[in-house]
Amino acid sequence: MPRPLAVTDDQELLDDLLRIAAAAGVELDVAQAAAHARPYWIRAPLVVVGADLADDLAVTGPPPRPNVVVVTRAAGDPDMWRRCVAVGARTVLELPEAERLLVEEFGDAAEPETRAGTVVCVAAGKGGAGATVLAASLALTASRRGLRTLLVDADPLGGGIDVLLGQEEALGARWPDVAGREGRVSYAALQEALPTFGELTVLSAHRGEPVRIPREAMRAVLDAARRGCDLVVVDLPRHVGEGEAEALTRAAATIVVVPADLRGALAAAQTVTLLRPGTGDLRLVMRAGSLDSQVVAASLAVPCAGVLPEVRGLAEILDRGDPPPLGRAPLGRFCADLLDSLPGGLGAGRNGWSPPATEGR
Repeated sequence: MPRPLAVTDDQELLDDLLRIAAAAGVELDVAQAAAHARPYWIRAPLVVVGADLADDLAVTGPPPRPNVVVVTRAAGDPDMWRRCVAVGARTVLELPEAERLLVEEFGDAAEPETRAGTVVCVAAGKGGAGATVLAASLALTASRRGLRTLLVDADPLGGGIDVLLGQEEALGARWPDVAGREGRVSYAALQEALPTFGELTVLSAHRGEPVRIPREAMRAVLDAARRGCDLVVVDLPRHVGEGEAEALTRAAATIVVVPADLRGALAAAQTVTLLRPGTGDLRLVMRAGSLDSQVVAASLAVPCAGVLPEVRGLAEILDRGDPPPLGRAPLGRFCADLLDSLPGGLGAGRNGWSPPATEGR
């Protein structure tokens, strides 16, 4: 695969560029003379031209191409934009101030966005409502239809969503291994580190001391997943910290699971008040109860996306280490319909084709 090209003979600048590229997980081709850049010029996904060789490069008459930037360590040089225009660059980046931006430039060049994944958050309107089961079921349903899916467990007190999937022994990283991460993360590297089952990748909490999810870590994970996934399902706790708020702001839809009874409606009213400022598209999924689901939805002023089917013996199924029964079962059909109603119409899988659903892990 072609690598970004650095054109500079300034050793200090080159050291900076190599360090910044390493932070993005990228290796560079280097031309330390303007003439040496020609073999790489067209095929490199990004060209970074040092201010020291910009004029020499312009003299060689390189053909026009996108994704050329000029990089300098001298702030406020009035002649820099003339050099930028001369080599056909789109901008000038001044180091060290622009280091984070350059990390993004290198990362985008090496791993362009291929999926533009949809982020969906799932939260419980009341404790025990079944939000985690719905989040896992949505992720499983999507993955079985050929959608590359990341299931993110954002509840450090939930015992680990990998247990619900019957995969608590699966090798791979959990949140404590990821929580210190910030900046750009390659989705390929993230997927390789996490437990993955077919098209489903899982980032779970663990069963040790609870770990707070920093905003920067959630941002890095979701940015990577949006580049590499079709769908990202985030199982939220009933409190909103920095990491959870970051997920809400990126969600195309947030689903709140609400039992249709008096305590469920009262608790959900508080949850909705907490979530509404942070997310755009808020929907309810109701659990059958003593109250009419449409009346509860109207009282909360949030549209109802459907009534979650009850699964007989679900607790025993999960305790055996089996995932929720999906496929042609009522819960599977409900999840497929719910996915199809979300932004992007995810229920039918890629290219509108749905392979036959299968059960089992």
